[in-house]
Amino acid sequence: MTRAFTIAAATLALCACGLPKLGGEEPPPYLTTLASDVPEPTGTIARDRAVTFAVPLTPEALATTRVAAFRGGTAVAYIPDLLLVDSPDNLFQQLVSETVYRSTDLLVVDPRQQDQVPALKVTGTLHRFGFDADTSEVVVAYEALWTDGDRVASRRFEAREDAMGYADDVAPALNRAANRVAADVAGWITGN
Repeated sequence: MTRAFTIAAATLALCACGLPKLGGEEPPPYLTTLASDVPEPTGTIARDRAVTFAVPLTPEALATTRVAAFRGGTAVAYIPDLLLVDSPDNLFQQLVSETVYRSTDLLVVDPRQQDQVPALKVTGTLHRFGFDADTSEVVVAYEALWTDGDRVASRRFEAREDAMGYADDVAPALNRAANRVAADVAGWITGN
């Protein structure tokens, strides 16, 4: 009986060596998102104009849930132990939409519903979203383009926040910089 138990235990131990970890890799110490710093509106707001924000285009270095760290004009690495809950393009689109909803009188329409509601259409490119190792700053750079059918306008927005390059300071700095850009975009499309 002891011999059978030993053989069974050894077999299970060998099989376990080849099994992947349940759930994949170890979770990172930091998993972060973007959150609007504009308070929720109180009461009812009359909204007679609408806007829709497309998910921005991004360079390949940003097409990941990892947070990019740039050095020089060509080197890209990623901040250790820091992952986003979604890709930067999706997070930024959601943040701008929420910021505009909370801070303006515009109705924010989901891009999938833009054919049902006449709306100002805003597209753009998220050029930078990460840590600049040369300046020790987090950088969020977004070029927006809007059209209402007859008119077209574009503008580039950028915000920088000091950071040391560690997960625990890059994450809040990214949120602050992204919120500043989102507020600037809201002001631009409303003429304020």
